[in-house]
Amino acid sequence: MAVEVLERVTTATAEDGLVCAYLLDGRGGGRELGWPEIRRWRPEQGLLWLHLDRIGRASRRWLREDSGLDALIRDALLAEEIRPRELAVDDALLVMLRGVNLNPGADPEDMVGVRIWIEPNRIVTLRHRPLMAVNDLRAALAAQHGPRGPGQFLAMLSDRMIARMGPVIDELVDRADRLEDVVLTAESGELRGELADLRREAIALRRYLAPQREVMVRLSLSQAPWFRAEDRARLREVSDRTMRFVEDLDAARERAAVVQDELNTRISDQMNRTMYVLTVVATVLLPPSLITGLLGINVGGVPGGETAWGFWIVILLLAGLALVEIAVLRRLRWI
Repeated sequence: MAVEVLERVTTATAEDGLVCAYLLDGRGGGRELGWPEIRRWRPEQGLLWLHLDRIGRASRRWLREDSGLDALIRDALLAEEIRPRELAVDDALLVMLRGVNLNPGADPEDMVGVRIWIEPNRIVTLRHRPLMAVNDLRAALAAQHGPRGPGQFLAMLSDRMIARMGPVIDELVDRADRLEDVVLTAESGELRGELADLRREAIALRRYLAPQREVMVRLSLSQAPWFRAEDRARLREVSDRTMRFVEDLDAARERAAVVQDELNTRISDQMNRTMYVLTVVATVLLPPSLITGLLGINVGGVPGGETAWGFWIVILLLAGLALVEIAVLRRLRWI
């Protein structure tokens, strides 16, 4: 129920760019804020978290006029396309992460990007499409189990993003298992389409997961003063899980390639058997065809042309010839 409420709030507030904002109390909870309170906020009041829609007019105006961020940081936060990366700026961090797209009607491999700017007393996150991991954080704050500081916020968000990827990748691995089981019985046309989808999804997910793992490793080694030892340990765990998912994707892609090879071999065998049968039929019919062609020429002197039983005699001769050919082919072990 909490997630449904958060989704409705997200839809209602996305027009002006403010998805949500919280003043964290340092004990796992937080108080939700609006634009007037955000503009009056001061660092001594506590840790502020703003989650903005990057295309909202009010959010873009706040970033330009009131955020106090450098132009290069603003441009990075508002970029149309991002790849996972991190950049340390004094005691602050700029982090770009990707999560699976679990929105209704979307393809999971069409990953959702989140842009994160973390300072000792302020966190700014931007997205365009909803990210379920953010809803998880909001639910945790409502239950007084949310982040207590900026390092824990980054660790919890990264952890929830990778946890949301788990079922998607497990389902992809299960599909690879099923395709291996049915490769010898399923229709080749249907199977080729499923294999193509599987490989496309695995490649699309790995494209962002591999560099994201490197980002997690670098974050776990960050020397930012607001990072605690337990935050670094949690990020290392996220890095290990991300690496496992990358290995699962590589394995699924390789298994799909093996299934594709098996399918190609199966199709090739079918074609070879068909060509073999056609070759045998053509071999058996070629001599009779030659004889009937000679008998059908429109010149005089064709043997049996004036005989009433000539046609049936020719039929018997051709049948005998075919039987002799089949016997010879069997003796040569060609059939």
